[in-house]
Formats: sequence, structure tokens, C-alpha cells
Amino acid sequence: MKSSDKLRNMPIGKLIVVMSVPAMFSMLIQSLYNIVDSIYVSQISNTALNAVNFAFPMQILIIAFALGIGIGTSSLISRKMGERKPEEASQIAKTGIFLALLAYLLFIIIGLFLVEPYLRIMTDNEEIITMGTQYLQIVLLFSIFVFVEMTSTKILQGIGNMLIPMIAQIIGAITNIILDPIFIFTFNFGISGAAIATVIGQFFSMAFTLCTFIFKKQEISISLKGFKIHSKNVLGIMNVGLPVTVMNSIASLTTATMNSLLMTYSSTKELGEVVVNVLGVYFKLQSFVFMPIFGLNQGGMPILAYNYGSNNRGRYYKALKLILITALITVSIGLIIFQVFPTQLLSLFNHNQDMTIIGIDAYRKISISFIPAAFGIIFSMSFQAMGHGTKSLVMSLFRQLIILIPFAIMFSILFSVDFIWYSYVIAEITTALIFVPIAIMTVRKQFALKQTKHELTLDL
Repeated sequence: MKSSDKLRNMPIGKLIVVMSVPAMFSMLIQSLYNIVDSIYVSQISNTALNAVNFAFPMQILIIAFALGIGIGTSSLISRKMGERKPEEASQIAKTGIFLALLAYLLFIIIGLFLVEPYLRIMTDNEEIITMGTQYLQIVLLFSIFVFVEMTSTKILQGIGNMLIPMIAQIIGAITNIILDPIFIFTFNFGISGAAIATVIGQFFSMAFTLCTFIFKKQEISISLKGFKIHSKNVLGIMNVGLPVTVMNSIASLTTATMNSLLMTYSSTKELGEVVVNVLGVYFKLQSFVFMPIFGLNQGGMPILAYNYGSNNRGRYYKALKLILITALITVSIGLIIFQVFPTQLLSLFNHNQDMTIIGIDAYRKISISFIPAAFGIIFSMSFQAMGHGTKSLVMSLFRQLIILIPFAIMFSILFSVDFIWYSYVIAEITTALIFVPIAIMTVRKQFALKQTKHELTLDL
């Protein structure tokens, strides 16, 4: 069965399993890589862990641009395949690769000129700045591997091929996990070794994905033969992709802002560095909960986009319901783990007593936000599947800039950094209460418009 035929004919429950389980598994592997990477770095020193945590917002920025282009391309490809237009889908795929290469040029400039100034905004610790600069420059200057790999895998996901992206993720993560201790400790490269292992893993992921297009015929092509830039394709990709990029870029800004607040309002600089590590480690740990949800999104969006494109309301609603139920079960398990086992989670890292005490309190507070966050993630994806990326952007702006950051600042000033964790809970609950009804109304309205258009076409 062709990948696109699965999207049209396979029973929804089975289709979600076939499409999402590979992506969820690959994202879990990616989470494992993130954890192992930080564990190895923490063995160098707590200062090295600080450097990686301060570098994290910049890494989010790379993912933001790559993910935006990839998801924008994937969503548009799925809709075109649903409309039975594979030739247009191929042109869209090529346009996505071209946009990814353009975006990479921006990160060459950042890597060459802006890394140290950024780190000096975050901290005045010269050791952290030196380590962070070494790490980030390598990651940024070789980020072309991320851009090409992520866009290519999203193209495959857009036509329903989830197996190759899963294998690519696994190859990259396992390569990184193997090379980390070799470069960090055996070759004594320190934090630079962690960065080198990361980019080599990304290279192997990219190479495997490109080989799939070169040596195995796909339903669409990314060959440059016959490639022309059409403004409608660029705009179609950016309509969904730009909001995704901005949303994830906001996450970068939010993380950097939270790090700054934690440093500013902690009683001492040393304690501030400990609290920053608590938050940095949290982001790595919570990826075990949310990476599978993002994998579920990767598998679910082509299903929703295809059935929206083919005007199949019944399959769309059934898929959305099952995806949401799966997400809620996943985050509920994560909530229990963070509430019951925070000490065990922290014990994975080279932590001190202060980090343990602060981390237990922080993780139990923040994890309350997991369930409302699941609603936000899934319904944001439903906006993207229908081409309404702007609504996803507004949703993210509301959650992070209008709610999260102001409450974090207010709690820091009025109380202490111990209360800053509640800002995550307030942001997720408020966003879900407002935007889930909007998402449901949007889906109903779009299918009604499609039905009206279909009836007018039949009348003509």
C-alpha cells in the first residue's frame, strides 16, 4: 500500500498506530540522547552543565527554524496529496529544502559573531562563557545537517512514511550516545567533544534520509531537476511554517528569560547557577513526557491534513479524538512519575544537595501543567493541519509572552524563585481554557466551508 493510500483507506485506529508509534519511538530515543548528553556533561563539572543549559535556548532556535520549514512543507504536501496532486507536492518538497538551506546561512552568522555576546547577557562567569562559546559555535556552524535532515524527514512524513524518519532519528541518537564519552573523556575534548558528537550524529541522520530519496523511489521527488521557485509554494509553506518558527523561537526567548530571572532573584550567584541547572535538567527530563506527544503530532498531522484536504470529516474527527486520548494518557503517566520520583530523576545527574531540594519542589509544581499542556499541543497541531498556522502562533504568544513571563516576573518580585514554577501551571491552564473551544469551532467552520464549496461545484 502506498503511503498516501494508507492516509485515505486504512482504519483510523490502526493508521494512528502505524503513523505515530515510529515517530513516538524515535522521539523517545531523541529524549534519551538529550538525557545522556547532559549526564555526560555533568560529569565534567557543574559549570559545564551550566554552559550547556545556557546554550540550550540557542539550540531551541535552530530547531525552531528547521521545524517551521519542515512542518510547513509537510502540511502543504499532505493537503496536496489529499487533493491528488503529487507533482505539486514534489515542487513543494524541493522548495522546502531550498528554504532550509537559506535559513542555515543565518546560523552561520550567529555562530561566527553573536555567540559570546549572547552568553555575556546570560552570565558574567568567564568559565561558563568560554565553555558555552566552544559548544555553541560547533553546533551552530554545522547546523546544516539539522536543517536538511529535518526538512527531508518531514517531507516523508507528509506522504505518510514514518519508518525512515524513525530510523534516521535512531541512527543520529545512537551515534551521539556512543561518541559522547569517547570525545569528552577518551580524547579529552571536554564540552567541545559533546558538541562534536552531536553534529556527527546529525550528519548520519541527514545522510541516511537523503540516501532514501537517492536509492529508493518515493511518491514525490526532491531532485533539483525541473525545480522552480513558485511564490504560492513559498507562501504556502510559510503560512504554517512561520508561526511554528516564531512559536519555537518564543520558547527560546522564554527559556533565556527564565534563566535570567532565576539568576537575578536567587539570593546568591552560586544558588542562581544551581537553580538554572534545575530548570535545564527539567527540560531534558520532561522531554521523556512530551517528545512522545510531539511524535504523536508528527504522525497525526499528515492524517488530519490529508483527510481535511479530501474533505473526509468523519475520519478527521475520529483521528483527532484518538490522538487526544493517547496524549492525555501519556502525560498522566508523566505527571505520576514527576510527582512520585523527582529524587530518582535528579539522581541521574551530578547534583548537589541544593539542587536536589530545589529540584524536588520545582518538578512537583511544574508537572501539574502536563495535562492542560497536552490539550494545547494537540489542538495547536489541528490548526497547523488545516493550514491555520497563525492561530497556533497566537496561542503560543498568549501562553508564553502574555501569561508565562509576566507571571514569572511577578512571582519573582513579590515572593521568591520558589514560586516561579507556578507560572507554568497558570499559563497552560489558561491557554487550554481559551483556545481549545476556538480550535473546535475552527474545525467545524472549515469543514462547513469545504462542504459549501463542494456543493457549489456540483451545482455548476
